[in-house]
Amino acid sequence: MSIARIKKNDIVIVTAGTEAGKTGKVLALIPAKNRAIVEGLKMVKKTLRKSQANPQGGIVEREGSLHCTNLMLYCPACKKGIRMVRAKEADKRVRKCRVCSHAFDS
Repeated sequence: MSIARIKKNDIVIVTAGTEAGKTGKVLALIPAKNRAIVEGLKMVKKTLRKSQANPQGGIVEREGSLHCTNLMLYCPACKKGIRMVRAKEADKRVRKCRVCSHAFDS
C-alpha cells in the first residue's frame, strides 16, 4: 500500500460515484481495504437486534465507506479538489496544495 494522501479529520471531495461533487470530513480510515468513512456521505441503513438498550430493535442510518481513489483533498483556498505535494518544512514533512501551496499539516 502506498503512503496515505488522506488522513482523519481532512476535508475531502468525492470525484466519482453517486456522491460525486459532495464534500465532507473524514471520520475514519480503513487502511486494509483502502476505504474511508466520510461524514454525511454514502448513507446506508443498518438493522439493530433487540437488546436491553434497544428493546424494539430497529433500523438506523449511518455512513458507509468510500474507496480512497474516489476522494481528493479539498483545498479551502482554491475551493476545489487538489493533488497534493509533500514538502519539507522545519524538519517536518508537510502536505501542500500543488497550485497555491496551502499547507494542510500545520
